[in-house]
Amino acid sequence: MDDLCSLSGLDPLWGPPQWAISTQGPPQLALSSQGPPQLALSTQEPPQLALSTHGPPQRALAAQGHPRLTLAAQGPPQLTLSGSAVSHPKKQAVLVTEDLPAVLLSHAAMSQNPFKPAYNIPQNPAKAPSTNKQVLRNAVQLHKAKSLLDKFGLEVLWQDWNLTWYTPHPDLTQCFQHTVLVWLPCLYLWLGAPFYLVYRRFRDQGRISVSALCGAKTALGLCLASCGLVELLYLLVKRSRDIEHHMIFLLGPSIRTLTMVLAVCIVHVERMKGCRSSAFLFLFWALAFVCSLVPLRGHVQAIAEQGFSGDAPRFLAFFTCFSLQLAQLVLSCFADQRPATLRPACVKNPCPVEDASFLSKILFWWFSGLVTQGFRSPLKAEDLWSLREEDTSEKIIRDLVREWTTRGVNPQQQDKCESPPRALSYRITEQTQLLLKLRQEQGSGLLLLRTLAKTFGPCFLTGTLCLIVQDAFMFSIPQVLSLLLGFVRDEDAPLWKGHLFAVTLFLLSCLQSLFNHQYMYTCFTVGMRVKTAIMGLIYRKTLIINSAARRACTVGEIVNLVSADTQKLMDFVVYFNAVWLAPIEIGLCLFFLWQRLGPSALAGIATVILIFPLNGLIAKMRSKLQEVQMKYMDGRIKLMNEILNGIKILKFYAWEKAFQEKVLAYREEELKALKKSQILYSISIASFNSSTFLIAFAMFGVYVLTDEKNVLDAQKVFVSMALINILKTPLTLQSPSCPPQAVVSLRRLGKFLQQDELRPDCVVREPYSPGECAVTMSHPPGDRDGTSVVIKNGTFSWSRDGPPCLKRVNVEVPHGSVVAVVGHVGSGKSSLLSAMLGETEKRSGHVTVKGSVAYVPQQAWIQNTTLRENIVFGQERRESWYHRVLEACALLPDLDVLPGGDATEIGEKGLNLSGGQKQRVSLARAVYRTADVYLLDDPLSAVDPHVGQHIFHKVIGPKGILRDKTRVLVTHALSFLPQVDLILVMVDGKITETGSYTELLGRQGAFADFIKTFAGNERRESITFRGTRKSVSRLSMTDFSIDLSREQLISGDMVGASIPTVETLADSEQNQDPEELGKLTEADEARTGRVKLDMYVEYFRTIGPALIVPIIFLYAFQQAASLGYNYWLRLWADDPVVNGTQTDADAKLAVFCALGFAQGSAIFGTTVAISLGGIMASRHLHLDLLNNVLRSPMQFFERTPSGNLLNRFSKEVDAIDCMIPEGFKMMLGYVFKMLEVATIVLMASPLAGFVILPLTLFYTFIQSFYVATSCQLRRLESVSRSPIYTHFNETVQGASVIRAFRVQPRFILQANSRVDHNQTAYFPRFVATRWLAVNLEFLGNVLVLAAAIFSVTGRATLSPGIVGLAVSHSLQVTGILSWIVRAWTDVENNIVSVERVKEYSETPKEVSLQFLPLSTAAWTTENRPLPSAWPQTGTIEFQEYGLQYRKGLDWALKEITLSVQEREKVGIVGRTGAGKSSLALGIFRILEAAKGKISIDGIDIAEVGLQDLRSRVTIIPQDPVLFSGSLRMNLDPFDSYSDEEVWRALELAHLKSFVSGLPDKLQHECSEGGENLSLGQRQLVCLARALLRKTKVLVLDEATAAVDLETDNLIQSTIRTQFEECTVLTIAHRLNTIMDYTRVIVMDRGYITEMDSPRNLITKRGHFYRMCVEAGLV
Repeated sequence: MDDLCSLSGLDPLWGPPQWAISTQGPPQLALSSQGPPQLALSTQEPPQLALSTHGPPQRALAAQGHPRLTLAAQGPPQLTLSGSAVSHPKKQAVLVTEDLPAVLLSHAAMSQNPFKPAYNIPQNPAKAPSTNKQVLRNAVQLHKAKSLLDKFGLEVLWQDWNLTWYTPHPDLTQCFQHTVLVWLPCLYLWLGAPFYLVYRRFRDQGRISVSALCGAKTALGLCLASCGLVELLYLLVKRSRDIEHHMIFLLGPSIRTLTMVLAVCIVHVERMKGCRSSAFLFLFWALAFVCSLVPLRGHVQAIAEQGFSGDAPRFLAFFTCFSLQLAQLVLSCFADQRPATLRPACVKNPCPVEDASFLSKILFWWFSGLVTQGFRSPLKAEDLWSLREEDTSEKIIRDLVREWTTRGVNPQQQDKCESPPRALSYRITEQTQLLLKLRQEQGSGLLLLRTLAKTFGPCFLTGTLCLIVQDAFMFSIPQVLSLLLGFVRDEDAPLWKGHLFAVTLFLLSCLQSLFNHQYMYTCFTVGMRVKTAIMGLIYRKTLIINSAARRACTVGEIVNLVSADTQKLMDFVVYFNAVWLAPIEIGLCLFFLWQRLGPSALAGIATVILIFPLNGLIAKMRSKLQEVQMKYMDGRIKLMNEILNGIKILKFYAWEKAFQEKVLAYREEELKALKKSQILYSISIASFNSSTFLIAFAMFGVYVLTDEKNVLDAQKVFVSMALINILKTPLTLQSPSCPPQAVVSLRRLGKFLQQDELRPDCVVREPYSPGECAVTMSHPPGDRDGTSVVIKNGTFSWSRDGPPCLKRVNVEVPHGSVVAVVGHVGSGKSSLLSAMLGETEKRSGHVTVKGSVAYVPQQAWIQNTTLRENIVFGQERRESWYHRVLEACALLPDLDVLPGGDATEIGEKGLNLSGGQKQRVSLARAVYRTADVYLLDDPLSAVDPHVGQHIFHKVIGPKGILRDKTRVLVTHALSFLPQVDLILVMVDGKITETGSYTELLGRQGAFADFIKTFAGNERRESITFRGTRKSVSRLSMTDFSIDLSREQLISGDMVGASIPTVETLADSEQNQDPEELGKLTEADEARTGRVKLDMYVEYFRTIGPALIVPIIFLYAFQQAASLGYNYWLRLWADDPVVNGTQTDADAKLAVFCALGFAQGSAIFGTTVAISLGGIMASRHLHLDLLNNVLRSPMQFFERTPSGNLLNRFSKEVDAIDCMIPEGFKMMLGYVFKMLEVATIVLMASPLAGFVILPLTLFYTFIQSFYVATSCQLRRLESVSRSPIYTHFNETVQGASVIRAFRVQPRFILQANSRVDHNQTAYFPRFVATRWLAVNLEFLGNVLVLAAAIFSVTGRATLSPGIVGLAVSHSLQVTGILSWIVRAWTDVENNIVSVERVKEYSETPKEVSLQFLPLSTAAWTTENRPLPSAWPQTGTIEFQEYGLQYRKGLDWALKEITLSVQEREKVGIVGRTGAGKSSLALGIFRILEAAKGKISIDGIDIAEVGLQDLRSRVTIIPQDPVLFSGSLRMNLDPFDSYSDEEVWRALELAHLKSFVSGLPDKLQHECSEGGENLSLGQRQLVCLARALLRKTKVLVLDEATAAVDLETDNLIQSTIRTQFEECTVLTIAHRLNTIMDYTRVIVMDRGYITEMDSPRNLITKRGHFYRMCVEAGLV
């Protein structure tokens, strides 16, 4: 068919013929023997073409007066057709040319049958002149082809290009409009309906009741179907003769009618399946509307010419159908109501995207409400939407855990599979095992990636599809640009073509934007879900990793995984598609470039190939640097976590400077790696930003140098540049920035998720059956209801490779019995309880526990919540039982002194409770649980003796409330042992003796000897013999967190147990509500409004003008060079071609090269300068933050959750390190690029200024809307992130308790809730970016349209070069505008990190603390020089000293007047709440005096610098805190003492033999918190610290509470001999330790009630006497 048409000289186009040819009567084709035939076409449509071998091209006017083109070889046109001549039926117009026959055009003939043209072929064609034979043959073949179409009724598919394209006034034929334009939307609906209905079948969301919207759609659809039926009947009745041979015209109304019925059916299917807005039908109605626009134009023209009455029925029918279609399109823009099953009954603020229509979703209009609200007033957390169900943690993590469990293999199972037989295991070397472990860790990252792909792949693929469509539009734009430039060059081309190309550019750009941002939205949604899923996996993993794995993964590292690594993985999700699509895009670009420049495009390929190795090398180097940086960042965060946990010890010892230097050492190494990485990145950025120039230089250079006939015109240059700009994006995305970081993070995450887990088969948990009966070791049959705990031949260790901590253990614990476990430090008592809990690695044997378990750890784990919630622990509140538990655990008196009673908030790790209070709360939690088995790990060691007696009798003993429960008690209280049923004596991990108290005494064994030695003077005292042997390689999960002190700053020792705040409160706060008084910690609050200018000033001030000015200059120079080489290309393209060549090609190429290389050098300079400036600012801000935090008083740490501080030191500092410099790079680069584009567009058409100005104003308006909302969302997201870290920290610390109580599901729900709360702020953050981009890119596309239109209208005065330059650059505006605001918003969002870091610099600092630069003497006395030997005597004087924690609360110390003489030993005793520890806090100025003063050697300590004071007074705290690092560093962090002095101190502290036996001796690495040393050993390390310092004043704060009796005697002996010349103040629970002291001070409710020598106080029979009686000392 096409061949026939081409032979006849006509081009085919689907559509009906519209011409008639006649001399008289019906249309016919007349051929003359005197000349070639000529064809003129007319009736209602104008004549289109005349063919001739003679005569020049002729223009003929159509019936309506429009010129058409007549082709001829010779002769001028002789007659122009008159519109009036053919407008009447009887008149004829004759077209006459020289020597040519006339062709008569008859309107009357045409009007008889508009459907069928007539062809009158001469009877004897052979008689025609030879010159006309070819034309005649063409006409005959054309006639045959037409006859063939007529036979099948398909002649309507014939269309002449001369009517559509080769004409100044294009149009489509009527038949084409009535068929193809009708069939096209119908075909879409019928082909897509089966697939869509199948899709809907599997997406049933519930039934929607019939709504007004659904009814309207149905009614309109039925009306349209009725219109089709009416048209069908009309054709059958009125036009039956005309359509007799053309049945195809009946198809149109028939198909349209059936299609409307199908559309109505689909509407109701969607209603039944719960679809509220149909994208499928929206596209159908949009397509139908677009296809109706061409007939609409024709009908409007016909009405304008003939009037409406000319064919009123037809006009009325068309406009009715058009209006109904438009109404359907409008209705499709709205969403229906929710199905009843999806209505959010309990969702407070549902996300509007669920109720948005398809159009609203693709344009992000649904987000406009939040933007408007954020613009009017700062957003608050309650303004944010709830997450969609598919975005919630519960849904996401459930799916991922299922997939991870399916794909992943339990590490223990892997080890079983991979471990060789025992007989061959000796052959495997340690190196081989290490390699196997390394391979497993590397494979774990790939396993994680596969799991994520399986879970989120389907959603991700929809985004991929959008990206592919976007790429199709992106590659179409340069082709249209080529057509536009061709139009500008062709002066005879009709104007409408230029307008068509301009509008097409605009539409393609808009569609590209829409699909691009749908892709980005989908990717960010998937990224958010990946982040949620990874957090969930990490959290669940922390609940099941074993102790060896916990030692390898500190809290700081876990926080880093949650914060930094999940973010890197999110970024990778967004850019992953672009990475794999990049090679395809590069290939397409080079293909199109080959079409333009031929083999010269290979030079571009060579350039790309050269860039990739550089890319790969930089990627590899940056990947290594990334690992180094993350390593030091992990170390820094880990150390900061330890500092925050042990901040009170740092302040007591004045060690802030030493630990600051350690943190800064990590920080410097981190920044050093970052600096190297940024320089490499700058090289990469410079190469990629210069890639446009490099590729263009290579291709253009080869093109013009290989052949002088190769000339560069505007089409070649600027279409090539447009393609190269497209090529630049995939080249940039091959940048090493994202993938290597993601690979490192995947490896780290996979490694953590593959850590060894606790084996569930270590302990068999069986339900308790009271009817069971068994013979036990100490009870006859029938005396007990069976055994609750059984261990048979058990051997246990803390790690699979570590030495056993328990060996050949056999235990049977009868139900309802009390079993005491006793032994020396390190004998394995706590390990035995851990074995019963399944916390240890079972090497052999069998463990069975029947019934539920409650566990009290050795060191109490307290949550940051109210006291009530700590005790109830998620169970139902039972008031009578609750009060009974409080009374039994001696907590009722504490409720009286707590500000909010049991509603008082407890700080992190129980900061505002004393050690005894924390232990009693921990015990109350277990008692309230009403479990079957109670495992109590020395709960009585931290309480006063009389309180211990009360708890034992009321709770644990034979008459306690747990008398029917099984109790396993680790204790050293000898007075309780006669009351227990069974005693287990442990020595070196073995049970050496078992039996009752009487039985063991009768055996005369080691236990009996021990009792005889110590029972004499400790008859009824609750001797705390507390300690947990931890081997060097062991890590206990039970004491992950080291509490800062048992007598904390806000402790039960004070009347009123006040809750501190930084600011002094008004007196009116005395009447505050108890709930408010009980509030302790302050939530991380978000500031409101735009970021203050001060933050930018502060940031730039840290960089300095010396660097800022060169940066601005380099950017200006860079853009000037860019403008120069682009304008040079324009001049080159417009250079005239002389004899097929252009002159001075070499010189032009050289200038182009120089300008390009100048730009590349400037790009490298700017990126390096900004990176270095960012590192300078980051270093300064981090140093300020560290200084400020270390200077803050203890109240600050008690009211500030550690998660908030860790968030500052991790996430916020990371943002300052990387995000802010990157944001400034982008923002400055795009701002200067926008200035370049505006300059070029204005050069091409100054009238564009009238478009640019309003666009700029509108841009500013949108930007102000967006930034206000986006910044507040960034703040809210940052604030909601801190509780996640806090909860992670808290969970890791209490993992053993959580597991023992089996409340993992509840804690997982809490973690999910915190993550979801964070995501409610993150989700609108990235949607806001998409909303901005869609709006701004539309503005950019308007500028593209303006530039193109102005170029079209001004083509007479503009050269193709300037048009190409202007339009190709305006095409970049789409992205530039969006990136400017996005970069600016990123800067402002991340400047919030500066704001949050600076926030803590504004908090009150410790009084009189001078934190000078490290190069000077830190913390010196302010007013006068301090004697170097101060204090020389150690005399201490309190003068009417008063201490108050907060104005409005009772005084903790009242009118204390006391004088302690030189070398005096003073003991301080009192019941809980007396104020003992407050004296110690006052001496060290942890709290400042509210009244009076304290003098040491006559100098008021308020006038002494805190560093001087705390470094010259020593304390041995109750809680021995050690830090990760060497043992020597823990003793002497300043390296002030020689090794000999350190060894001497260790010897006096009875640690020399232990340390000598360690492989690394003094360099032995202590784990986080010193957890690889026993509690007693840690206490002895604290004693060694005091022995090293040997100051004149020593304070002991219950320093021997954590050691056994023998060690206690050694410590007391050492203190008496080594501190004989010192003044010693001892806060004591064990009264026997102070009976030989000079004086004893008895305190009660903040007063000194008694003060004298112990003998005299006993004689007076007062408070002290009664305490001695309770302790059994008198």
